[in-house]
Amino acid sequence: MNSSPLRKALCALAFAGLSGCATQTLGPPNPDDPLEASNRVVWEFNDTVDKYVLKPVAEAYRFIAPQPVRTCLNNIFLNLGDVWSGINSVLQGRQVDALNTFGRVLLNTTMGLGGCIDIASETGAKRIPNDFGVTLGVWGVGSGPYIVLPILGPSSPRDGVGRLAGLYVGQVEFVGLINDVNLRNSLYGFQVIQRREALLDATDIVDKTALDPYSFVRDAYLQRNRAQVAGNNELAEKLPQYEDFEAAEVNDKSLGIPVKP
Repeated sequence: MNSSPLRKALCALAFAGLSGCATQTLGPPNPDDPLEASNRVVWEFNDTVDKYVLKPVAEAYRFIAPQPVRTCLNNIFLNLGDVWSGINSVLQGRQVDALNTFGRVLLNTTMGLGGCIDIASETGAKRIPNDFGVTLGVWGVGSGPYIVLPILGPSSPRDGVGRLAGLYVGQVEFVGLINDVNLRNSLYGFQVIQRREALLDATDIVDKTALDPYSFVRDAYLQRNRAQVAGNNELAEKLPQYEDFEAAEVNDKSLGIPVKP
């Protein structure tokens, strides 16, 4: 009898834990990643869960749902996320970013049919992703070491706190709008599937081209996070956002990360 995907994932985690001390890196140690051995254990666990659970479901969703429907739903989720981004821009004292973000939300919500159509991007108003982890960085809180969280992926102690704040805000928002617990939880699950589907092409590129996918994602994450804290939106938008399944175009050459020949 075949093992369940969850059992396979747990077995992979146990095996990775036994072999973690022998993990070889493909380059010099990264001072931002002192926990690399344990991070790679969690990375392997996440990769197994993704391979046997998240990715197949996302691929099935892509097969069933037409592209216009997927794009519409993705835009709606991103439009809702822009509200939290705008709030964090205010907290960071970046009023221009806040005005641009709230302007995007207003335009897409009204003229874009509730965010289904990203009219703002079509008119040249670029999205400025933001969260409370970036806000803490702007306030002078150090990020701490790079860590890989189970299921959630790349993070740091500072960004972990930021995620908790974002999760709390999301919970409050959904509780206020939807009283049906089952429906609310179903929407959370669907959001994960939808975001994973949006990452399918990006992760396929990483798997096919990156010499070491772990280092690829880590370096992209760290560069993007620093660019956000520094307010370098042009650089940040070029780097993929792997930590919450929203990916920009992957450009491995511009990142200077080794790729397979």
